[in-house]
Amino acid sequence: MTDTDFCNALVTGVERVTAWSGLLDRINVFPVPDGDTGRNLVLSLTPLRGVAMDRQRAARDLLLSARGNAGNIAARFFDAFIRADAPGKIPDAVKRGRDQAWQAVSDPQPGTMLTFFDGLVEAIGPKPNAIDRLWAEGIIAHLVEVVRGTTAMQPRLREAGVVDAGALGMFLYFDGFLHALTGRTADLCPVASVFGDGIHLRQPLHDAAESGYCVDMVFSRHKGAEIEISDLYGENESVVVIRDENLVKIHLHTRDHDLIRNRIGTGGDILRWSVDDLGEQTAAFQRSPVSRAIHIMTDAAGSMTRTQAQALNVTLLDSYITLGGSSLPESSLAPEILYAAMGKGTPASTSQASVFERQQFYQSALSLYEKVLYLCVGSVFTGNYDTARKWKADHDPDDRLVVMDTGCAAGRLGLLATVTARFAGQTDDPGEVAAFAKAAVGRCREYLFVDRLQYLAAGGRLSKTGAFFGDMLQMKPVISPQADGAKNVGMVRNRRDQKSFAFKQLAGALKPDSPAVIWLEYTDNSEWVEGFREEVKRKYPEAEIVVKPLSLTTGVHTGPGTWGIAFFADE
Repeated sequence: MTDTDFCNALVTGVERVTAWSGLLDRINVFPVPDGDTGRNLVLSLTPLRGVAMDRQRAARDLLLSARGNAGNIAARFFDAFIRADAPGKIPDAVKRGRDQAWQAVSDPQPGTMLTFFDGLVEAIGPKPNAIDRLWAEGIIAHLVEVVRGTTAMQPRLREAGVVDAGALGMFLYFDGFLHALTGRTADLCPVASVFGDGIHLRQPLHDAAESGYCVDMVFSRHKGAEIEISDLYGENESVVVIRDENLVKIHLHTRDHDLIRNRIGTGGDILRWSVDDLGEQTAAFQRSPVSRAIHIMTDAAGSMTRTQAQALNVTLLDSYITLGGSSLPESSLAPEILYAAMGKGTPASTSQASVFERQQFYQSALSLYEKVLYLCVGSVFTGNYDTARKWKADHDPDDRLVVMDTGCAAGRLGLLATVTARFAGQTDDPGEVAAFAKAAVGRCREYLFVDRLQYLAAGGRLSKTGAFFGDMLQMKPVISPQADGAKNVGMVRNRRDQKSFAFKQLAGALKPDSPAVIWLEYTDNSEWVEGFREEVKRKYPEAEIVVKPLSLTTGVHTGPGTWGIAFFADE
């Protein structure tokens, strides 16, 4: 095993967790049924993608990026695990990681990720004789039983009839890691058949929605200042504390996040702060998903947010945004962070998930749903369609995955997925849903209003000379994503002209009393777009008008100041 092999295997583990994160969210009932274990692990483990470039930076980024109970515990484990750069160091690194994870939790519980780490220490043993297939298979077989056993260890897991989401997340990670390390990623564990009913909720939970907030914070203590970390616990729950020199990372559930923030502010500088409303999360988790004739899957490049996808029970396949030296799935990156950084000159670019990660997404979707319709971003924009078709030819003998090259991108794609998902709840015929989607492509339109040409030039979509003269003359292009590429369909000079152009397109497609769906998309200008919504509403009072972020994949190429309008002409 070389260090390169080890680093590549670390990334494979992250990719497998990312592709199966939707499953982890669906069974996340402990300690709180808030359905975010998958999301939190994706955010928390993303720094492992950069281990090969800089281990020290990856370790620090793990501390800063960790989210949620599971994510913070996992981050503590991997802080030690990534130090193993030779076969003989793996057992010690696993043991140190296990110990650090246990020490970080104020009230450790059995039947969780901590139990998984105990099982991993047992399975790996003191020293491997060889890093080979038999070694990996023995560890994985043991870990399967460890994960299965978590169901009996917690009353909530027994009631729901599922395995622990955090433990399963780590199983997915190490199944990918060990198979990659031994060169056998074609032999990954068939999760659906191995865990059976343990990955399906036995019955919907009907507990009262939780109250309070899930808080993640990183702060540096002032020199000489006294902050007793234990004072922050109080009556708070799910406390995880990680110390790294003068930095402290805390995750907790609290009823008063302002009080916690004020206490820290007296003796430290807050570097990272995030808050999730547990009431909203647990209420959303307990809503039963709508039964659909066929499950809808689409690309996150379609301006559909994670929240919207969850409400519609749509699977999103992420592209990646690289900002400075960090890379995140686009549905996990806050628009305000992206555009603030771009405004300061931080380089930003986009990339596709690896072929392995995309293939794992297809596999995970078919493990959860009988039939899946993948509304793929137009093949002129990415290679996603070809990748899906090739995988289907080799792995889908029963024709359960329907792959459609929509020719769409950005909001046009997200809008198509939205109306198709809604229609899929109104029929029992999967073929009828696919036919609806095919016909709906022509009824979905989008126009993007670019403010500055410099970002198109930076991405190679316009000459820098053209961008300079365009900006100097205050010309702003109007772009429409089409099946044969993004087309420049007009040039305007200012916001007033942009609005006039948008209303002209609406008037040509919609009647004033049309029950259409209209998306108004923003980058760093949500307040202005919200104001424009009122004007649109006056002209189309029966329309469903949604203000939402523009796809970050699109936003990277068009830049801050861009906004867009996408609409579906309801017949």
